[in-house]
Amino acid sequence: MVAVAVQDRPPAGLTPDRRAEQTVDRALAAIGDWLMRHQRAIRAAQWAVVGVYVALLAVPAALPLPERTAHIWTNVVLFAQFVFWGIWWPFVLVSMVLVGRLWCGVLCPEGALAEAASRRGLGRAVPRWIAWKGWPFVAFACTTIYGQMVSVYQYALPALLVLGGSTVAAVIVGFLFGRGKRVWCRYLCPVNGVFSLLSKLAPVHFRVDTGAWAAWPKAPGAQPKVDCAPLVPIRTMKGASACHMCGRCSGYKGAITLSRRSPMHEIVHVAGLEAKPWETVLIVVGLMGIACGAFHWSASAIYVDVKQFFAEQLIGLGFVWPLEATMPWWILTDYPDQNDVMTVLDGAVLVGFILGTAALVALGVGAALALATRLTGRWSWARFHHLAQGLIPIAAAGVFLGLSALTVTMLRAEGFELDFVSPLRAALLVGAGLWSLAFGWRIAGLAPVGLPSRLAATVAFSGAVAIGVASWALLFWTF
Repeated sequence: MVAVAVQDRPPAGLTPDRRAEQTVDRALAAIGDWLMRHQRAIRAAQWAVVGVYVALLAVPAALPLPERTAHIWTNVVLFAQFVFWGIWWPFVLVSMVLVGRLWCGVLCPEGALAEAASRRGLGRAVPRWIAWKGWPFVAFACTTIYGQMVSVYQYALPALLVLGGSTVAAVIVGFLFGRGKRVWCRYLCPVNGVFSLLSKLAPVHFRVDTGAWAAWPKAPGAQPKVDCAPLVPIRTMKGASACHMCGRCSGYKGAITLSRRSPMHEIVHVAGLEAKPWETVLIVVGLMGIACGAFHWSASAIYVDVKQFFAEQLIGLGFVWPLEATMPWWILTDYPDQNDVMTVLDGAVLVGFILGTAALVALGVGAALALATRLTGRWSWARFHHLAQGLIPIAAAGVFLGLSALTVTMLRAEGFELDFVSPLRAALLVGAGLWSLAFGWRIAGLAPVGLPSRLAATVAFSGAVAIGVASWALLFWTF
């Protein structure tokens, strides 16, 4: 016992900072091992979340729409709306930046259902079309645009259709493919790509020690077993973007440990090892373009002017059907009792506005990235895509601000004074912009060029950052 106590005592030569770092390292490793040992408790927590998730989706959809005098604390429909869109989704995004994809591995109801279906399913091999790398962008874009068409944030039936439909699809895919795996989560989940990007900023990850892995005894029975549900190639895992942080592999072959890292590390030193064009498309076109247009259109004077222009043209041609025709609620918003109805013209202009916003933002950001790439030497697509990774902080901040705008709107409708929100939004945008600039500076520094070229490339990169900041600032402030 004495020997153990002496061994646990930190060496006398360590500085206080180093001792604190060792304490944090031991605590993180212990948390990872706790997750590994308590998988049964984690599964119980997942099923509890499944119950809450189903109740919040199904119960409001079966109830009448709330009256104008209803409150969050007196009406189940408004309460569920606030929980889903005002708390749940914004802060799931925040959790990705803070602790990686812990939500996916420990709490996500859709992942739990998909894995459970896969354990009892057909166990077929994953076809090549499912593994297409473009699905994260396509799924995000389609879900975002369709959600605006049916007003998913405002009404319970569209929420049940969009979120419930995704969950049903996850269960079907789980039943058909893999054996106890999360094929849906790995390839098809509409937010998989977004979570993958944001988790690159997390200051914690499961680190793989390749030396310890190689030194593990090769004798029969000496190797423990680990089941990675999201199909991550654990031995070659270098970042946190695909890891679900479930803890099942903690301590595997004495090589995997929950560890701290710099929030800059993965994007600067890992993201550039392999060019991923579809990630660039998701960042620039999806998060910075489509998401921006989706949150902007309802408050945009441009949207109104464009709709008015086309209405006048159609009336002049004697073609008034698009101005009057409506669609079922599951295609376009149709709630006449709430004075909330979209005509065919409304829907067409809505989709055009979102796509047009995405195109303008993508062209501007893409041009700035191209110039920054060229200023770091000879043209390199790998560096272009690497620089795009540096925009993740501003892209993440924008999506969070867009989602949390509903939180603020609902709380203000209940009479809460939220004067601090505007300064916080400004601080978040400025902070995210500076963080992205720091990434641009570090990534440009990896190119074999001198200081003047590095500075010039960073200035060009700042153009992309400025577009991201301005596009979201316009949503909250009038200049």
